[in-house]
Amino acid sequence: MTENNSPASAPDSLDALSYEEAREQLVAVVGRLEAGGASLEESLALWERGEALAKRCEDWLEGARKRLASARDAGNDAGASTTTG
Repeated sequence: MTENNSPASAPDSLDALSYEEAREQLVAVVGRLEAGGASLEESLALWERGEALAKRCEDWLEGARKRLASARDAGNDAGASTTTG
């Protein structure tokens, strides 16, 4: 029996992916779907993997937004406390 190494075969590895890795895999999945020729079952698996990868990218971006907002708020708070003293 051969091992399936397609992007649709590793759903548990999403948490370990960096934003760039997830985005790269998502681009590959979209390319395979756009190319056509896959069976319905494979297309569905690719679609599901793409959805999971897109969510992983969104999670990364949301985390980055929160970190930026926190840093901006901390900078504003520090600036306000030095000018009121």
